[in-house]
Amino acid sequence: MRRNFLNNNPSGLVDEKNQIMNKFLGYRCSICNEEFSFTSEIYTCPKDHGNLDVILDTGTIRRKYEVSDITSRREESLWRYLPLLPVNDPGGEGTPLRATGFTPLYSPVTIKNALGLRDFWIKDEGRNPTGSFKDRASAIVISRAQEINADVIVTASTGNAGAALAGLSAAVGQKAVIFAPKTAPPAKIAQLLIYGAKVILVDGNYDAAFDLSIEASREFGWYCRNTGFNPFTVEGKKTAAYEIWEQVVLGESMSHKPLSIFVSVGDGNIISGIHKGFKDLIDLGWIEHMPRLFGIQSEGSSAIANAFFQSTEEILPVKSNTIADSISVDLPRDGLRGLRAAIQTKGSYMTVSDQKILDSIASLGKVGIFTEPAGATAYAGLVKAIENGIINSSDPVVIINTGNGLKDVRAAMMAVNEAPVIEPSLDSLKRLLKI
Repeated sequence: MRRNFLNNNPSGLVDEKNQIMNKFLGYRCSICNEEFSFTSEIYTCPKDHGNLDVILDTGTIRRKYEVSDITSRREESLWRYLPLLPVNDPGGEGTPLRATGFTPLYSPVTIKNALGLRDFWIKDEGRNPTGSFKDRASAIVISRAQEINADVIVTASTGNAGAALAGLSAAVGQKAVIFAPKTAPPAKIAQLLIYGAKVILVDGNYDAAFDLSIEASREFGWYCRNTGFNPFTVEGKKTAAYEIWEQVVLGESMSHKPLSIFVSVGDGNIISGIHKGFKDLIDLGWIEHMPRLFGIQSEGSSAIANAFFQSTEEILPVKSNTIADSISVDLPRDGLRGLRAAIQTKGSYMTVSDQKILDSIASLGKVGIFTEPAGATAYAGLVKAIENGIINSSDPVVIINTGNGLKDVRAAMMAVNEAPVIEPSLDSLKRLLKI
């Protein structure tokens, strides 16, 4: 049973769709470059299954908006960038849906000194409503689902994407179904259940859950949110690029060297989204230089990095094995765009060990930033880049913490020494402190 969502719109929605289409020209395949109508019910290219990019009508937007029209907006969320998004205002005032994005930017002096960097920032995505970068994609997908009158949204997730969909769906009364590997961290599964989503644990890895969720969406007519499959996920994730542009490029003085952005990579959708956001800004003429994008993968899940090292666009699956569950992927579903994001911006890919990831959790914790393993992976990559001379003291750098450490307490405990246990007496305390 396949349901055509576009034939189930409430009255008046056609006019709203016309408003969106005035800003967007359609979809373009990332492989064959064929273009498709924006009104098509489509996920990937029908010809070669390539990921689709939403094409921004930069000419129309330039004529209608100036930079100040964006930066003067009072709403401190990703919805401040609504003129650059392929959805209409979703409403949801007073709910977590309206609080997604515009996450804080930190610049800890201790880390700057330790790394020898003059211009350094950490963008903390753990401050999103459900605690991860994935809230950005879910917010836009939910908005799209409402516009096409989708009854149920489904996704596969190791935890964060599912939590983002479950939490933001609950905020606006949207039904959600989540397929997750049974090995996902318990804290993440707890989030899914608390938010009231229909949670189905799969006796397999993320890739197995991904494939099953697509089958289910086709069978039951559910709207599929899957990362690297639904083109609107990138449109949500690109908003991080807009924020970095506004918070760093416009808001800070730094060297004339291009900004370098370090981000952990699993399926490739986050780095693809950030790349898309900066390409939008370049096309609009609102930024002069494209930042360099550095994709950091775990040594145990490095399919995209392997292709980068071998100078090929053929991305072969791996048997993933890493503590960083959020970037543990056998076959990256947005691998080609994720690979090109580094190549086309003169950035790079790097791999880091699980031990370096754990070390980075501890290092960031010492400046008050609690990261899950995937979030710490970007920092581990920056440390390696400095050690290898790829980044030097004059390079301005942003790293992205993609998720809050409370999502994986087991990994956090592996990054630190256990707290000592003493008798409740002053003598015991003195012995511990060697006083």
